[in-house]
Amino acid sequence: MKPSMDMQKPPASDAAPDAAAVGGKRHPRGLATLVLAELWERFSLYGMVAILVHFLAASRGHGGMGLHEGTAEAVEGVYMAMISLLALPGGWIADRFLGARRAVLWGGVVIMAGHALMAVPNPVFVWPGLVLIVIGTGLLKPNISALVGRLYAADDDQRRDAGYSIFYMGINLGAVIAPLVVGYLGEEINWHLGFGAAAVGMALGLVQYVLGGRRLSEQLRAEPVVRLTPAERAKVGKSSAYGLVFTAVLVTLLAASHALSIDTITFVLTVVAVVVPAGVLLSMYRSPKIDRVEKTRLRAYVWLFLAATLFWLVYDQMGNELNMFAAQKTDLSLLGWHIPASWTQSLPSLFVIILAPVFAAFWVRRGKHMSTPFKFGLALLLTGASFVVMSSAAAIASSGVKVSLMWLVGVYVIQVMGEMCLSPVGLSVTTKLAPRAFTNQMMGVWFLAAATGDAIGAQLPRLDAVIGQSWNFLWQGAMVIAAGAVMVLFTKRLKVLTGEAAAAREAVAVAA
Repeated sequence: MKPSMDMQKPPASDAAPDAAAVGGKRHPRGLATLVLAELWERFSLYGMVAILVHFLAASRGHGGMGLHEGTAEAVEGVYMAMISLLALPGGWIADRFLGARRAVLWGGVVIMAGHALMAVPNPVFVWPGLVLIVIGTGLLKPNISALVGRLYAADDDQRRDAGYSIFYMGINLGAVIAPLVVGYLGEEINWHLGFGAAAVGMALGLVQYVLGGRRLSEQLRAEPVVRLTPAERAKVGKSSAYGLVFTAVLVTLLAASHALSIDTITFVLTVVAVVVPAGVLLSMYRSPKIDRVEKTRLRAYVWLFLAATLFWLVYDQMGNELNMFAAQKTDLSLLGWHIPASWTQSLPSLFVIILAPVFAAFWVRRGKHMSTPFKFGLALLLTGASFVVMSSAAAIASSGVKVSLMWLVGVYVIQVMGEMCLSPVGLSVTTKLAPRAFTNQMMGVWFLAAATGDAIGAQLPRLDAVIGQSWNFLWQGAMVIAAGAVMVLFTKRLKVLTGEAAAAREAVAVAA
């Protein structure tokens, strides 16, 4: 799971709280509507993702797509990367075109349509189904999180944080339940029945979102924050037309050279996921709107961005590489029954639910003594260590013996501990280091770290066939551990660049 991706905390609304919130004791009535909508959206997404790589790699005789294993894993990873990438334009569309409430509604409708297409037992509907889910999630995902923050008055920080905690639990509850339901139906009965269950889940979310709309209309405007002017609309239309023409030309050239394939598309999208964040950060750095201090902090942020990219590069391989490892090389016998491999995808979210309160209490007590760069470094050390453990598991499995499920349980515990070190502070440090002229855009940039990491990580399982899976896990784990060690060693320098060192000195002076 990605708390940092699903828990965007925008500026609070200055609207008055509703009747349920008066007195500061109860949460706004609209919170339940948003929590349930997000729970069912996460149910649909993570349920489908739990079986996607298995469906893509399964032979046509077993109802799958018959893709090469490396291709199937790349598709799953790039698919998740595009979801993160489109969160950026999804927020912009809500701000300038639809408004957050309508963006959530239409996003849910498009997601449901995508799942419904994948439920049709015909391979031709799979790719348009995936495209629709990506587009719909890009609309819904950032904007439903924004609506949660706007339920509360500007000075109601304590209840807003508590509201996000409830929202966060809804996210993870949906992600825990989804693989159990969709995974069983897809793996044990029929793939398309599983996709159909995901569509039903999204439909349930939409129904309760519409029925609960009255709880939102009392507080939240349905209109965009700032509508596009006619001149801006013309500019957007022109840029979109250029983009479509460029895409059409690229596809035509690839087809003419007989290079148009699923693998080629995943490689192109991986390049896009790397180039876009680099271009955004570079354009910010070169902007005349930021001063010398902001440039220094932006340079520091680049190191944190790269660290987050490496983290997600490893962490999000749970949906493809570790998912396939569960299916092929793990003993899934539990109490005399063979559980579906997709059920292992419930473990990370389950551990998030268990460990989040523990880490929250720890950060309250000890967090002020640990800087953001140090926390990022610790996250990398833990996540890299998880792949060193996977290397050992893969080495044992290479002899033809299936390994115990406890190997994956241990790996997911280590990874979630790493996530607890990185995700809670990611958006916070992004806000602190953002140049004043790009405060809102920087929130989207943080999402791009996951997109870049997911896209690159999507291609790495292909190396299994070249160097072996055990060595593939090992070099990735060693690389991330080395990056974590560098972050820890240069913590003092990064604290100076981020301004944390100066803030700490001021705090000591005030206390004295």
